[in-house]
Amino acid sequence: MHTTTRRPPPVADAPAHRSRADEVYEQLKRDVAEFSLVPGDRFTENEISERLGVSRTPVRQALFRLQQEGYVEVLFRSGWRVLPFDFEQFEQLYDLRMVMETTAAHRLCADGQRVNTELLDKLNAIWLVPAAERSSDMVQVSKWDEEFHCALVAAAGNAEMARVHRDVTDRIRIIRRLDFTKQARIDATYDEHAKILKAIQRKRGDQAAMLLRAHIETSQAEVRKITLHQVHLARQGGLGK
Repeated sequence: MHTTTRRPPPVADAPAHRSRADEVYEQLKRDVAEFSLVPGDRFTENEISERLGVSRTPVRQALFRLQQEGYVEVLFRSGWRVLPFDFEQFEQLYDLRMVMETTAAHRLCADGQRVNTELLDKLNAIWLVPAAERSSDMVQVSKWDEEFHCALVAAAGNAEMARVHRDVTDRIRIIRRLDFTKQARIDATYDEHAKILKAIQRKRGDQAAMLLRAHIETSQAEVRKITLHQVHLARQGGLGK
């Protein structure tokens, strides 16, 4: 099993509305996202129980949930294994995301279309700011970026499309967050989001859709490159040491 000296704190008692299994699930998902658990790593329920300070029951429940989502697999009589990243599936999800977001861009610019202007105003307040007021907090910008794309789809007024888009967003989050590990990518995100919002303000649907497509394609390529590099570093012991 891939080991690291940086261990998370024991899982705290869960609030009434959250089960211990939920806490374990989120911690293990973070371990995968942060490459504390690397694709190919093998482990047992007892190892996870000991590391997180919980019983095996919530660990097993969390692992079955992660198995359903395609993060881990159970091995016959030998514990569990972290599955390799399925880049083909991620690319299919990015394709689906692109279709929904470019469709939303056209709807936001169409005459007579009912648009949630409040959502757009909130986006403008975050992204259309002077360079000196931009955030350099990678975690914050990553969160804002996700909300930017979800809000664009939601503002277009199709609740079912917004729901499916949020599901896709959740499924690609594990690799998408890596797009904000460099300041240059943060700067580019601000610039690209600003151009998209300005195109929508001017009701230029084709331009907004084109800018969105280029923005998503660039992010997708960057994320794949960084993910492969991070996995390589983790396997070589370059992370968490």
